[in-house]
Amino acid sequence: WLHKIRDWCISRQLWWGHRIPVWYCQDCQGMTVASIDPDSCSHCGSSEIRQDPDVLDTWFSSALWPFSTLGWPEDTEDLATFYPTSTLVTGYDIIFFWVARMIMMGMEFRQEIPFHDVYIHGLVRDIKGRKMSKSLGNGIDPLEVVDEYGADALKFTIAFLAAQGQDILLDKESFKLGSKFANKIWNASRFILMNLEDRTLLERGEIELHEADRWILHRLNEAVRNIRAALDVYRFNEAAQTAYSFFWNDYCDWYIEASKLSLYSEDPGEKNRSITMLLSVLEESLRLLHPLLPFLSEEIYQKLPVQCRADREAVSLAKAPYPGLRADRENPEAEAHFSLLQELVRGVRTIRSELTIPFDKKVRVAVKTEAGGPGARVFRQNEALITELINCQSLSIGEKVPDKTGSLPVLGSVFEAFVFVREVIDMDKELAKLRKQRDKSMAAVERTKKKLANPTFLDKAPPEVVAKERAKLEELGRSIKKIETYIHDLEA
Repeated sequence: WLHKIRDWCISRQLWWGHRIPVWYCQDCQGMTVASIDPDSCSHCGSSEIRQDPDVLDTWFSSALWPFSTLGWPEDTEDLATFYPTSTLVTGYDIIFFWVARMIMMGMEFRQEIPFHDVYIHGLVRDIKGRKMSKSLGNGIDPLEVVDEYGADALKFTIAFLAAQGQDILLDKESFKLGSKFANKIWNASRFILMNLEDRTLLERGEIELHEADRWILHRLNEAVRNIRAALDVYRFNEAAQTAYSFFWNDYCDWYIEASKLSLYSEDPGEKNRSITMLLSVLEESLRLLHPLLPFLSEEIYQKLPVQCRADREAVSLAKAPYPGLRADRENPEAEAHFSLLQELVRGVRTIRSELTIPFDKKVRVAVKTEAGGPGARVFRQNEALITELINCQSLSIGEKVPDKTGSLPVLGSVFEAFVFVREVIDMDKELAKLRKQRDKSMAAVERTKKKLANPTFLDKAPPEVVAKERAKLEELGRSIKKIETYIHDLEA
């Protein structure tokens, strides 16, 4: 950027800015340059001098920023401590105007580069891809976003969308993503804190870990690994997406739900163990989320019992240690076991959803899996938990299912499950609904095939639109195949 540069005109005709420190003598026409306003000409001593009316170019003033803000030209303590700094964050549109010139000024006046890393982010554009500007009136006032959704929702949403090398397309609706995530964190935390009454928190060494506990600690360790790695290389969107996935999916959707069996147990020891684990993982999750949602995480942290904090002396989450990797939490076996449990639960829940069977209706489920295999061991050890998560009337596990009549299958990696739906649905009504869905999907297939067979569409449509139609055709084919399987099994 600095190779073969031309002379730089550092004068601007603006009414604001740093006025150029040059004075012209009306008597001898001499020019005086000074850092302190002079009273007379440095050449002839005349008091008839006038200052240049122009101001320094905006980028000239900005180029002095790394050290002028630290007390330069004096050798201050701040200058010694903070120059050079570690990282500059900027958009790609001002690399030459600002970044390169700061480096030039740093080398000239301090004989040292002003920063080591430059994180170049994309531009924030409106939802149509246009650069936000006053003339278009398409800008978003961040203070309005803060008033409507909160400061953390603003910060998290932009971090979530800030993929390296890409501009961010944004409208006010975009901030619902961060707002919903903040609400999820708040509600999960409130649920746990509401269950603290009559519970005794255990010391970490006193906790006997269950399968779900070992799994969530392994998942937490993976989240710590991936978030720290992403932050180290400025991939803020990957850090935000990992945090979102871990807290919403792993912690809330699975771990909290799995913990309710112990949380509402008649055994006081189980209640204490469960609430201690829930709080422990929550506390560490808040420390992990703090850079992305600082206000919310601090607010919740202040409500946690002191004995569940990793650092009991830290009065603020900002002063608590950021989570690090722990070798004792690495547990691929727990990950594999819990994945099998998730596979079964998801499959049964999918059938419930597709046949609109209310969750309060208990279903009968039979699981066929090899005796002595991983599926049999995991399912038997977690039978009560699986029953809770899918609301079973009965759950049988074995190498054979004597009678599959009235059931729909769930095919897993090491098991086959049968959900006996005929007992809880109106067969005629359900078959009619499935046939209607199949016919509607088949009509959509014909329309899509016709569009893809049209040479005009293929020639004129953008490649991504054509690809989308082909993907839609494949998805419709899979959907029809599944519906026909359901119809066949129910009719049988």
